[in-house]
Amino acid sequence: MRYQSTTGLAVDQIAELAARIWQIVQCREEQVWPATVGLHRAVVITLVYVRQNLNQVAVGDIFGISQSTVPRIYRGILPLIGQALCLHVPALKEAIRGRLVLVDGTDVPTGNRAGHEDNYSGKRHRAGLAVQVLSTTGGDLLAVSTPCAGSTHDREAFAQTGYEELLADIPTMGDLGYLGTSVITPRRKPRGGELSDGDKESNGEISAIRKTDTFLGERYRRIARRHGKKKAIVAVGRSILVIIWHLLADPEACFKGVHSLVSRTQRGA
Repeated sequence: MRYQSTTGLAVDQIAELAARIWQIVQCREEQVWPATVGLHRAVVITLVYVRQNLNQVAVGDIFGISQSTVPRIYRGILPLIGQALCLHVPALKEAIRGRLVLVDGTDVPTGNRAGHEDNYSGKRHRAGLAVQVLSTTGGDLLAVSTPCAGSTHDREAFAQTGYEELLADIPTMGDLGYLGTSVITPRRKPRGGELSDGDKESNGEISAIRKTDTFLGERYRRIARRHGKKKAIVAVGRSILVIIWHLLADPEACFKGVHSLVSRTQRGA
């Protein structure tokens, strides 16, 4: 699928999504996206904004629009995407059946809000809302939980969101934050001791399965090993920009292997 890791959809899926949205808005008088942007481009902007979690200024610079236009597009298009896909989203129980599920916790930064001191996470040193994310081993998103207070530990959030009960009989992998649950986790190094060879091998196998099997994920890990995490983040960010540029420049083209496309562009830079 073309540019799967950037927008989450292939080019033909984006076109189909835009067509479905167009059918939905035909009976409405007001257009929810700027006429100068166009529906297809507005859908791409929304997908990139949601999937990559970029700030509005960065999205505006990438797509050549003002920062104030980004939230206008997002607020108009996102509900339409939900309407277009509502009949095609399976129930979570159906989606996880027969799969190996990966679970992890993350936060949604909110900034400091009066009266919500429990949203401050000492682990991340910022205020936010804690959510649990379920995915397949191929990196496909299965579910995002309702938010918990930012100070909530992953183990507690796993129970609060109902995922612990839901996944009790489903093979699930996570990190050490899920010790004490049915989740398969790495073995913790004993205090004052060492892991056995069998435990080390088991931890390696679990880590290999939990890795994101995508071009961008592999690129990040490869650069981080040699040059550090900060340079890896910058390099992957540049790769994302290259992919977005090609997606906008020629939406009909189909490239097999994003890695070769990005590599050629970087060698020519």
